Amino acid sequence: MSGLNLNAITENASRLGMRLQETFSEHTRDLALAKSPGLSYFDNTEDKLKNIRKQLESNSDREKLDAMKRLVAMISKGRPVPEYFPSVVKNVSTHNLEIRKLVYIYLLRYSSQEPDLALLSINTFQKDLSDPNPLIRAMALRVLSGINVSMIGGIVVMGIRKCASDISPYVRKAAALAVPKCYNLDTSHLPSLIQVLITLLRDRSPLSLGATAVAFEAVCPTRLDLLHPHYRRLCRTLVDMDEWGQVEMINLLIRYARTMISRPAVMKALDKSGNETGEEMYDVDPDLQLLLTCSQSLLHSRNSAVVLAVARAFYYISPNQSSSSLSAVVQPLLRLLTISKEVERVVLVYILVVARRVPALFANHYARFLIRSDDIVQTKELKIKVLLSVLNHENHQALLREFIDYAHDTDDALVSASIRAIGRVARLEPDCTQQCLSALLAFIRSKHDIQVSTAVLVLKSLVQSQSKLPASNSASIISTLAYRIDDIKHPQARACIIWLVGQYASDESVKEGEGVEGLARWAPDVLRKAVKGFVGEAPLVKLQTLTLAAKLLVLSPAHATLKMLVKYAFALARYDADFGVRDRARMLSALMEGVVPTLMKSASKFLFSWVDGEEEEEEERGGVVLRREQVRLVLFEGKMSGDEDDFARVDESTPLGTLSSITGKDMHGDSILPDWLEQGTEPSLRDTEEDMPQPVPTQALGSGTAATRSVVATPVMLTPTGGASPSGSVPKTGPGKYDDLERFYAEDEESEEEEEEEEEDEEEGEEEEGEEYEEEGEEGEEYEKGGEGHEESSEAEEDESEEEDEEEEHEKARLYTANLDDSGQAHW
Repeated sequence: MSGLNLNAITENASRLGMRLQETFSEHTRDLALAKSPGLSYFDNTEDKLKNIRKQLESNSDREKLDAMKRLVAMISKGRPVPEYFPSVVKNVSTHNLEIRKLVYIYLLRYSSQEPDLALLSINTFQKDLSDPNPLIRAMALRVLSGINVSMIGGIVVMGIRKCASDISPYVRKAAALAVPKCYNLDTSHLPSLIQVLITLLRDRSPLSLGATAVAFEAVCPTRLDLLHPHYRRLCRTLVDMDEWGQVEMINLLIRYARTMISRPAVMKALDKSGNETGEEMYDVDPDLQLLLTCSQSLLHSRNSAVVLAVARAFYYISPNQSSSSLSAVVQPLLRLLTISKEVERVVLVYILVVARRVPALFANHYARFLIRSDDIVQTKELKIKVLLSVLNHENHQALLREFIDYAHDTDDALVSASIRAIGRVARLEPDCTQQCLSALLAFIRSKHDIQVSTAVLVLKSLVQSQSKLPASNSASIISTLAYRIDDIKHPQARACIIWLVGQYASDESVKEGEGVEGLARWAPDVLRKAVKGFVGEAPLVKLQTLTLAAKLLVLSPAHATLKMLVKYAFALARYDADFGVRDRARMLSALMEGVVPTLMKSASKFLFSWVDGEEEEEEERGGVVLRREQVRLVLFEGKMSGDEDDFARVDESTPLGTLSSITGKDMHGDSILPDWLEQGTEPSLRDTEEDMPQPVPTQALGSGTAATRSVVATPVMLTPTGGASPSGSVPKTGPGKYDDLERFYAEDEESEEEEEEEEEDEEEGEEEEGEEYEEEGEEGEEYEKGGEGHEESSEAEEDESEEEDEEEEHEKARLYTANLDDSGQAHW
């Protein structure tokens, strides 16, 4: 049995190995990792590199193409190959399109390193600007503008001017992209380049307009007046441009709108009776509304940069930054969160800015901003800020539970941000203050230093803003922190506790015999512990210890033990290694001169009393000596409330969409958005022939009574004589309208009798009118004219009756033909 099992295992293992080999081969074939002909160009051994120069000088296009592919492969790997430049330049005029493309790529890479040799090929580039192939023309201009030699600036300008009027939009796009290169090459060509930009702005093709916007921003970003006659056309063409061209054009049009168009004016809404309703309305310029309308459809673009550019446009130029105007960007921004982690971080910055302005827009979508375990650190911090921005009375309980859960994460940055967020919730929602305090006090008992220190800082901020807390809560919080000072090792947290103890140490209920009179029971003990470890504390803790000693001494200057403890603290501070601690000790001793005279001198004697003859003479200094009440006012009053954390700070100076807004750091070179103009330029500057109303063609009317008659042109309906007509083309008369010829002739006779009666009535009316006109003089002439008109109308009626008779004859013939059978007999 064991032998059979071993054979089965061996066979299964061999099958598994074969299957894995087949699967691996399949996947490598799909990924082009198998023997691919393109990979051979990356195998650049010394033998193959020696033959490149010979191949470039060969007469065979195949060898030249192989050599150029190897050079481009080495360039892609970052290996410098400038030594082949002379051999490559010789092939710039080859007729092989593939070789010429690779030669141009090589020249673009190394023309700046070999400008003298690159000048040898300028004549070829100029000839290629007239090549029938637009791809060759564009590449020639691209290489020509990439040669970094200032002396050919005039030639480059001529080439750009020629290509700017090319029939191919791809070549015109290349001309637009060459404008910034030429400007960087020599700024003296600015007037000529501006004329080229004016020509490119008139282009009707959306392919080149995006590149024109790039060139405009690089060469003359302040010449927005050049856009006046093209503004409306650019807005309408925005949807047809390429994606990255849309981004550049939207940013350009935003600057134009804020610089050249008036700010939307606020107006009061009126009811039917003319009274104000309290609602605000905005008088929006039609050109500004045109930009918003044309760009709104781009919110559904597949390119995230386009969506963010449109969101930026709505944020900065919408009439009112409220839920009504910014609601259109909510769903598009939420859609971008799932594209990638990098895009998610950028989109969260946009959402944060919009949510701080209008929190209600994203309040119902807070679940989309909950933190995932695979989020990067920056994304986690941004999500917490967004959650705080959308916090309201309906979702604060759910968000508080999330923050408490995040505070137990392994990431210290997330833990600190979550605990700060809990403090923020306590400020914004007073109903859950007690719940937040309980969570923060629980973090103080934690073994993790980051939880304890951050919780102490948040509690200090909450205690300072006592309007949000009951008085009993403040006292209990400070006492809890005071009793746990030995367990808290973080320097900033210890300094916060010592400051709180000194600031709230006064307690008038404590009498002599129960402790130090006028001080809370835990205050002197905190000072004792702080002075005991004074030497080993951080400078920040030492500074707060000295402040605590001064405050306690002002509150109880007669207590002997406290006075000795304070003198000991000041003596240690006088000879501390940190100059900030020494300066603080001198300042407080001078301030306490009116409470305890010569505090520093007596402290020095107290410290060095064991040294024989060790005394230092203090120079008497003049100055104002403050009384105890004044010193107390200086030490205790005028303290600012707790500083708002980073979540409440909004930097309005950083424009949305810049690198500074994403990184949070000042990046030099970011464009600053201009302010609105109260009174913009004249809208007539943007008027063009396309915007003018087209004249409506009118029909010339003749003289006489025919001028007053309206002529209505009736459409001619062509009715097929046989077969089934298309649906809706011929009105249906219903089946069996004419069952036999007798019924058809009977109806025909009735219609003829009716027409004869109508003609007799008309003739009688004409005779009566003629008798009336004969009795009058001038009116008789008018009667003759009217008679002539009636005669003309009667002739027209006779013509119409003849046409109707012909149609009836045709109908009879059709019916007769339709009822013939195969033998030619008619059946009715």
